[in-house]
Amino acid sequence: MTSATSGAQATGRPVRLPRSARRKQLLAAAQQVFVQHGYHAAAMDEIAERAGVSKPVLYQHFPGKLELYLALLDTHCDALNARMRDAMATTTDNKQRVRNTTQAYFDFIDHESEAFRLVFESDLRNEPAVRERVERVEAHSISVITDTIMADTGVSRARAEILAAGLVGAAETAARFWLASGRRVEKGEAEQLISALSWRGIASFPLQGEQQGDQA
Repeated sequence: MTSATSGAQATGRPVRLPRSARRKQLLAAAQQVFVQHGYHAAAMDEIAERAGVSKPVLYQHFPGKLELYLALLDTHCDALNARMRDAMATTTDNKQRVRNTTQAYFDFIDHESEAFRLVFESDLRNEPAVRERVERVEAHSISVITDTIMADTGVSRARAEILAAGLVGAAETAARFWLASGRRVEKGEAEQLISALSWRGIASFPLQGEQQGDQA
């Protein structure tokens, strides 16, 4: 135990943290409250209490509940975007890319933080700022996969986007159903089932240079 911590405990004053560390602490507390109660029922008082800070300290970092929620949402949207980029970039094998895409959604939805609820099951989806972020993360996932499909098959962007949207939709919907239904199938097997289904469709398109036709 550091002398600074000991002194803070002795005086009853909260430990002073660097701004970035305090922000991270507040976001973690807010996530617990938002996941537990939903946005509308969550209270700033409870978030401050959960973080072990005064309400004025909370407002020093976030001017209101919406700004706090949006900051948390941005964090998880960025994390999902990074998962999708990695799914495409870590291999050149297209079958494995399909598996990676499916796994990215299952991993995100299966995470113990339940952050997926903030992204996909928010009771604030009609708020323009929230809707814009959710639509942006879905569009990013589709775009990343679209570029790969176009590069490998030579189909038009419009056709590649339809294929990418189908792959993203299947992965997201299946992962959410898997969780909601109680994980009755082992996670790895569930990922394999969905990726196999998707791959059978994607694999039917010839690789770039194998066939010329009206798909290009």
